Amino acid sequence: MKKIVVKFGGSNLRRPEDIDRIVNVVQTYQRPLVLVVSAFYGITNELIACVQAAKEGAGTKAALADSRNYTQTLRALKKTILEANLHDAEHRARTEKALGERLDQLERYLTGIHCIGDVPTFVNDAILSYGERLSSLLLAEVLQSRGIAAREALPEDIGLITDGVFGNSACDFAASAASVAQALEGNEVIVVPGFYGVDREGKATLFGRGGSDYSAASIACCIGAESLDVWKDVDGFLSADPGTVTAPRSISQLNYLEAAELSYFGAKILHPRTVEPLFDQDIPIRILNITRPERGLQPYTIINAQRKVTKDVVKSVTSTEDVAILKLHGPGVGFKPGILAQVTNTLDQNGINIKSVLTAQTAINILLARDHLDAAYAALKEHHLAGVVDVSRNDEVAIVAVVGDGVLEASDVGSAIASRALSAAIASGVRVTLAAAGASEVAAYMLVHQEDRKKALQAVHAEFFGS
Repeated sequence: MKKIVVKFGGSNLRRPEDIDRIVNVVQTYQRPLVLVVSAFYGITNELIACVQAAKEGAGTKAALADSRNYTQTLRALKKTILEANLHDAEHRARTEKALGERLDQLERYLTGIHCIGDVPTFVNDAILSYGERLSSLLLAEVLQSRGIAAREALPEDIGLITDGVFGNSACDFAASAASVAQALEGNEVIVVPGFYGVDREGKATLFGRGGSDYSAASIACCIGAESLDVWKDVDGFLSADPGTVTAPRSISQLNYLEAAELSYFGAKILHPRTVEPLFDQDIPIRILNITRPERGLQPYTIINAQRKVTKDVVKSVTSTEDVAILKLHGPGVGFKPGILAQVTNTLDQNGINIKSVLTAQTAINILLARDHLDAAYAALKEHHLAGVVDVSRNDEVAIVAVVGDGVLEASDVGSAIASRALSAAIASGVRVTLAAAGASEVAAYMLVHQEDRKKALQAVHAEFFGS
């Protein structure tokens, strides 16, 4: 029997009592599972802040004390969780000792930053992986205490090998598949920490922020899983953010491309790279809500290879403020050969990812993540590209996108979908900076002034789904 890979994210791990919900879900399956878990909510952000503070204050007694205070805070938090979930004193003491050993390792890494005054990339990735390492150990022990045959399996132990890119790695499936499949055999529930794999030297490399979804998908690919079940605290994918529009519709089915574009353009349900490992094997992703136990294992949204154009084409409207525009100005930048190649090469050398590129004769517009804008601006200003007379930047924008199979075909015939979205936004007084259709088979998008994002989302959603 194929196994199911089950992913629990940080939104499922906010309070000590949330462990009970996870245990109840595991019991509902009544079969061997592979669980992939994130850090407790907020822990990764705290570790990032701790690393930055250690780097900035390296060598000072105050900063060293702050680092040790943080690990003590983590010890206290994990002890509280243990006391709420492990009732056998001997088992609790044994687990607390094991967690303590991992926290000792974390403290040594943080102390090392103070000694050398820097944070090597491999140290940064190792430190940030500890939120997940603590969660997986704790959950495996709690499951055992409830009479469930369970064990922990770390990425370094199962051979989840990456391409070795620190901070944003990808799984090396050729190197991983056989060892991961063998390591995850058996009739137990196996708990794996998400977010990281290891390079060929055994060093932890992160799969990027939110990368536990990608971890789970990679493992599902390696073992040929029956499905990847992702447990959230929301009702799957919706036609829009329920915090912005009233009564959005539930989406029962998406294909891989639609799910990827929705995630890319701001939907928070999945990491944008989750579908990559599953596409070729047609392993479905099922989105379930842990706060709705009455539904059992019935998903709200299923993501698979099935492509279906609905009557109204658009399935969802999404948005994000995690975008900025870097603009290269020059009378012939859109015509001069080689400029774009130089730009992409320069940004790649600086570890900066390009979201999209829109060109004209006198300008090249490069869309980036907002926190990459300053570094990209500095790199291109320093590079002095021939034909570029000025470089400007704009971080006061947001993306609003419409997603649905058939958007490209509809756009080819009178630009129906893109035009309706754009017209609806403009009619509501939204200031549109750029618009694009055709880059994706299933999506069209516009850039609007940041303060108009919600207004644009509401107007476009009303155009396709009613008010």
